[in-house]
Amino acid sequence: MNAVFQHDLLHAGTGYHDITQHQIEALKTMFNMADAHTHQEQSPSQKEIVNRLPELWYSAENSRQHDLEQKFIRRFFELQEQPTILQRGKTLLTYAASISMAIVSTYLRQKNMFVSLIDPCFDNLHDLLKNMRVPLEPVEEELLHDATSIYNNLCRRVTGDALCLVDPNNPTGFTLMRHGMTKGFEQVVKFCKDKNKTLILDLCFAPFALIDKDMGRFDIYKLLEESGITYITMEDTGKTWPVQDAKCALYTASDDIYDEIYNIHTTFLLNVSPFLLNILSEYLEDSKRDKGASVRHLLEHNRSVAKRALAGTCLEYCEPDTKVSVGWFKIKDSVVKATELQQLGRQREIYLLPGTFFFWSRREEGERYVRIAFARRPEVFERGIECLRDLLNEKSPIA
Repeated sequence: MNAVFQHDLLHAGTGYHDITQHQIEALKTMFNMADAHTHQEQSPSQKEIVNRLPELWYSAENSRQHDLEQKFIRRFFELQEQPTILQRGKTLLTYAASISMAIVSTYLRQKNMFVSLIDPCFDNLHDLLKNMRVPLEPVEEELLHDATSIYNNLCRRVTGDALCLVDPNNPTGFTLMRHGMTKGFEQVVKFCKDKNKTLILDLCFAPFALIDKDMGRFDIYKLLEESGITYITMEDTGKTWPVQDAKCALYTASDDIYDEIYNIHTTFLLNVSPFLLNILSEYLEDSKRDKGASVRHLLEHNRSVAKRALAGTCLEYCEPDTKVSVGWFKIKDSVVKATELQQLGRQREIYLLPGTFFFWSRREEGERYVRIAFARRPEVFERGIECLRDLLNEKSPIA
């Protein structure tokens, strides 16, 4: 490692409590590659939706809340190809997936449940549970990688009352569908049924599986409902459509716990804004018409830019099972720690996320990875990646 690099590392520090605090700082930089929220521009058809905002405002003003909620839920699950849950009429809405998880965490705490949580994952899942004093144990993602051993691995590793998984996973893009559309999920569901475990699924990145031509989705609610297991699922719009965080999250509970979840839900909020529901319904309809092309093409472009520009540097792209909106990059040969690289990038107005907070039970493992968000305006993203490449070529002895 050269002397200039070593000098810079002496001044690298973190001091942040979680990923969100990193992301708040990233919003101050020119090249924010940290949060997975959508910062890309509108497609031509999405611009038409924006031009209709006054119309959508007055339409919402003159509509019943219930009707707008049902339209939004129907369009969301029709787009996601989930017909079974549309027949059940028990999906609840919140302003953000984190609010949904806070409600779920409250339920788990009330029931004195012990949770087995996937590692790595986005850290607010861990933090919300921890802040609610829900006991936790890690379930390493690697235990789910081999289709022939998922069931046995879960039997051996999971001692919690509930199993909490993220699919596709954030940040790795891992999905149980890598084993075949239903095979991996069937093994997890069988484990939960045989061992009487509650299954909690974070499906916030699931839209990316749908628009990934090599992946797709199956009707997961059919599997869950027919299995008879106790389950909670969480889904979201905030990582997919460019709506400046005017988002809505959806979550659904199995019949046996629905009433308890609903009673907690109503202590948190009355409803999501009818105006937002009206807008989001239009975005969902737009994506149904173009089959997700506006989202897919942007991510494909930025992903290709990043892979091409960073090839030959110390950052190696980890090919995901599902092409999600973030890239997971491994730092080769331990040239530099992720937290140190993050600080060096910040000096150049580039903000990456270190992998440390994702690996919530094994932080040191995360020092080998950084996450880069792809949902950005292409011209800004390209300039940022070029600056990152220049930094790596300047500092890294192996580049």
